[in-house]
Amino acid sequence: MAQSDEENVRHLPRSRLREWPISLVLLGIGLSMIFVATDHFRRGSVVLAVSVVLAAFLRLFLPENQAGMLSVRSKSVDVAVMAVLGVGLTIFALWVPAPN
Repeated sequence: MAQSDEENVRHLPRSRLREWPISLVLLGIGLSMIFVATDHFRRGSVVLAVSVVLAAFLRLFLPENQAGMLSVRSKSVDVAVMAVLGVGLTIFALWVPAPN
């Protein structure tokens, strides 16, 4: 028997709270975009890189059932891809000269 709409609504906040890892990462990405938009290129780039590295750490240390939307493929592939991207973004953020 299908759940009623009332039962679905009652479980909604708990299901949204389970997505706190991706929400935290997206908050960091949004903050980095604000920095870049306000002419703080390097600071925004570093915050973006830190957000991706944070996603890798969260995926590595959180259990599978708590990783939420950070879980796309196997844990090793997710962590490896995000770690390489995060470290690469960090290197480029510190290496590339800021625009004048």
